Amino acid sequence: MGTFPADPKRRLALGLLALGVLGATSCSAPPADTSAEEEPQATSDPVTVRITPEDGASDVRPDLPVVVEAEGGTLTDVRVTTAGQEGSGPDEMTGSLNDDETEWTSDWTLLPGADITVTATAETDDGEHAEATHAFSTLAATPGRRLELQSNFPISGQTVGVGMPVIVNFDLPVQNKARVESAMEVLSEQPVLGAWNWFGDRTAVFRPEEYWQPEQDVTVDLRLAGVQASDGVYGIENHRLEFTVGRSQISTIDSDTKRMTVERDGEQVKDFPTSIGKADVERYTTTSGVHLTMEKYEDLVMDSSTVGVPVDSEEGYEIEVEYAVRFSDSGEFTHAAPWNDRLGEANLSHGCPNLSTADAQWFYENSYMGDPLVVTGTDRELEVDNGWGYWQRSWDAWLAESATGTADDTGEPGTPGSPHGA
Repeated sequence: MGTFPADPKRRLALGLLALGVLGATSCSAPPADTSAEEEPQATSDPVTVRITPEDGASDVRPDLPVVVEAEGGTLTDVRVTTAGQEGSGPDEMTGSLNDDETEWTSDWTLLPGADITVTATAETDDGEHAEATHAFSTLAATPGRRLELQSNFPISGQTVGVGMPVIVNFDLPVQNKARVESAMEVLSEQPVLGAWNWFGDRTAVFRPEEYWQPEQDVTVDLRLAGVQASDGVYGIENHRLEFTVGRSQISTIDSDTKRMTVERDGEQVKDFPTSIGKADVERYTTTSGVHLTMEKYEDLVMDSSTVGVPVDSEEGYEIEVEYAVRFSDSGEFTHAAPWNDRLGEANLSHGCPNLSTADAQWFYENSYMGDPLVVTGTDRELEVDNGWGYWQRSWDAWLAESATGTADDTGEPGTPGSPHGA
């Protein structure tokens, strides 16, 4: 998959440099010959470059921006290098220029406990130029207060369904949610609008406004190093996730018709008889709404105690099933049920859609994580935080729940907010 270069007018990409010599230099043309026969030549003011943080500073907060300013000219190059850190992917520092190209501000935060070098060049219309280099060090993250990525879905290299969200789980609570959202950049080959929502203080979820277009690659740069997630808690590492959205497969289970249909790229490819929850009590009622397939097991022991029903009770059960595909956290799977002789005729299960062994095997073998599975016709609505029920929240509500409150265009570099602290 290719990279997503920034607009060169808006940003200056920052590559690797050897650590530069401290100081600033400026060059100008030699003075004009002011003989009696010639008029004196006007000289322009020299161009100067200012860099913040100051040269030689130590324990600089890593969440503060690097700012470079030019006086008397425009900025032509800015490079930020971190000792021992590669300058590519999520470790590449980029920045944004103002309209007149006299001020550059870093887009991302800095690695904690690192030696940083900033080199900048400015030039006048007459060709005068100046270069400045600052070297400084950033504050180290305190042990026990280092935000780290605990897990994520999907993982790099996976092929997923068109409904797949990006789920990021952190090891510590996040209070500065807008800053962390703004440090996580999602880019896709087929652009969409999307936004992050939070489920608790440790889980952030990115979802597009509509399903992803099929057959494309998506990159997620988690530029967490240096973000102040909570008071005194800093991210310590950047991560890149790369996954592929595969074909579009959307399945529908209708409680009334007791049929499960599967559409592949807009064409119906399967029509299965099924038997879902008998619905005499809520826990045996299959949830209606837009689910996503989450994980699958060729063999799985189902235990009623996991949904609050003792195995040794009248309604209890402990049974091994084949070809189980999970689609909620409340114990719902499609699976083979060769004992159920009323498929397509009656809803008799404890909540799971029962299928024949052959049909359950086909669905198991042909499902990606993140394929939408829509259930209709029951009076139990899927909760947004039950499994991956994120499509249950309308787009307007989803956007309103984002800490930045602004949609992110996955076709453009950058994020709607700023990861920097005040």
